[in-house]
Amino acid sequence: MISVNRLSVSFTGKTLFDNVSFIIKDKDRIGLTGKNGAGKSTLLKILAGLQASESGSIVLTGGHEVGYLPQEMIPDSTRSVMDETLTAFNKSNALEKEIEELTLKISERTDYESEAYHKLIERLAEANERFHLLGGSDRMGMAEKVLLGLGFKRSDFTRKITEFSSGWQMRVELAKILLKNPEVMLLDEPTNHLDIESIGWLEEFLQGYQGAVVLVSHDRKFLDHVTNRTIEIVLGKIEDYSVSYSEYVIQREERRQIQQSAYDNQQKEIENIERFIERFRYKATKARQAQSRLKMLEKMERVEVDETDKSAISFRFPPAPHCGKIVIRAQDIGKRYGEKQIFSHFDFVLEKGEKVALVGRNGEGKSTFSKIAVGEITDHEGLLELGSGVKIGYFAQNQAALLNADKTVFETIDDIAVGEVRTRIRNILGCFLFSGEDIEKKVKVLSGGEKGRLALAKLLLEPVNLLILDEPTNHLDMRSKDILKMALLQYDGSLIVVSHDRDFLEGLTTKTYEFRDGKVKPHIGDVASFLEDRKMERLQELERASAGAKPADRNASVNVVSAPKTSAAQEREQKKQLDRETRKLKNAIEKLETEIAALEAELAEMDGIFIADATQCTVENCNRYEEKKRLSAAKTDEWAALQEKLEELGL
Repeated sequence: MISVNRLSVSFTGKTLFDNVSFIIKDKDRIGLTGKNGAGKSTLLKILAGLQASESGSIVLTGGHEVGYLPQEMIPDSTRSVMDETLTAFNKSNALEKEIEELTLKISERTDYESEAYHKLIERLAEANERFHLLGGSDRMGMAEKVLLGLGFKRSDFTRKITEFSSGWQMRVELAKILLKNPEVMLLDEPTNHLDIESIGWLEEFLQGYQGAVVLVSHDRKFLDHVTNRTIEIVLGKIEDYSVSYSEYVIQREERRQIQQSAYDNQQKEIENIERFIERFRYKATKARQAQSRLKMLEKMERVEVDETDKSAISFRFPPAPHCGKIVIRAQDIGKRYGEKQIFSHFDFVLEKGEKVALVGRNGEGKSTFSKIAVGEITDHEGLLELGSGVKIGYFAQNQAALLNADKTVFETIDDIAVGEVRTRIRNILGCFLFSGEDIEKKVKVLSGGEKGRLALAKLLLEPVNLLILDEPTNHLDMRSKDILKMALLQYDGSLIVVSHDRDFLEGLTTKTYEFRDGKVKPHIGDVASFLEDRKMERLQELERASAGAKPADRNASVNVVSAPKTSAAQEREQKKQLDRETRKLKNAIEKLETEIAALEAELAEMDGIFIADATQCTVENCNRYEEKKRLSAAKTDEWAALQEKLEELGL
């Protein structure tokens, strides 16, 4: 448990927290929310012990370990992905070393009846018990499961950390925290570097986690699926509700409406009392009553309405200039980097006014295709043509990082604005919450959210009829994301958007393209429809994997999947089917592992016999040896095939 007592923090003259107190209980799932710059990341750092507060205290229950994932960091490891991940088991590794040392000491002693010998035996037993409680004997398996869940492939395990982008390196850091299994996890924007499927896996992991979680996220669906308590930082105070984010928003509004109603009624009562006092205070017959009401007014406990921060970006995209019916036509598009084929044979047509989403795991080619479309990458396979009169507005995934750090906010816009728009620069910046002294700030002192807003503001400098947005919601707060989504829904041009934010994408687009395993597959509908399709595909993959099942069983499975049901009932049935088939696969894998271990033990025993006594190498024994070897290899291949099927299911 963590107790936060009367915490106060100021930063550059601004109060972030003013006398704040709350308690984090052992199994809390807390979503920490608030607008950009409210102090969410600062609070996590204070809870993690990495930053001091000006006043107040943080009390952590003895023996509790805290795991902290910052929003950004630069890992300096030169290890492989797997080796770096295995450093998470520092307790298990230390225990394993202690067990080896104790075992060696015991083997060298002969004073079996002495007290010292018995103490060594007791220490060894305790170390072994703690080692197994920590899962030390299954470190590799646990690490593999988490890395696969976070989107890594088995072929990535032996690659150096330095070969991966910063986003993938952050996934390794997240994997280490999950595997350390601390009593409290502090996660700052853990979904920023994850794709949709990895986010779903992380949700399930955290739902089964036994400790406390405090996380910062601007992903509404992720918060709703993981958290059961919401703390919002607003104007230096906190609002604490024992519900997930969406329910909190409803309850907060209901609470404010009740407060406002009570406040309005009290103000009317005060007005009537003041009118009575003013009218009769100097009349002898009513003076005593007036004085009584005056005292009542002084003692009255005033109703207050919670302050709310209503500041938010406010803008609309300019009307799209006229263009032809076909905005983009791409034929047989592909891209290769050296020996690695990112994707290939992609045919794509975008029509005027159409809005599409690109989804898939990081590194599958979504951003690459966006760069091909805007002409930033030209050495690609196939042909891509823009339609007549097409003008592109492009927001790159690293757009904020591309801003000139030494220029001011105003200079950033003024340097590229032309014509009449130069007279509206201050108005445009005001729409994105830059006003007064803010516009003279250097870009290098801006927060991640402020840089994101500035990069978005650049899109308004001239009208375009095709917007290509690569992860535009990173670092935007909830309110800003909602306003951006509304602006895109009202935008009358065409849109290609890359995002892993399901809430942002839902209802925004009419077609979804999935980049997966070097191919691009279209899905009609928005991201919610796409995710339903993916669930169905997983079930069909499972059915194909169950080739050994009886025909009647397979037909029954198909009937279950295709039977008309409501969406919720269908989802429950699909989950049951997925769980059943998953259990079958895991049981088969476990059985094979036992059989393979037994065969390997027999082979090792025969190896020892042959080495010790060459006369045992008879034709009959050698044939038996080779047969066991072939059987072991066959079962290992079968085990690998079943593991691949589990990987395809994201398990």
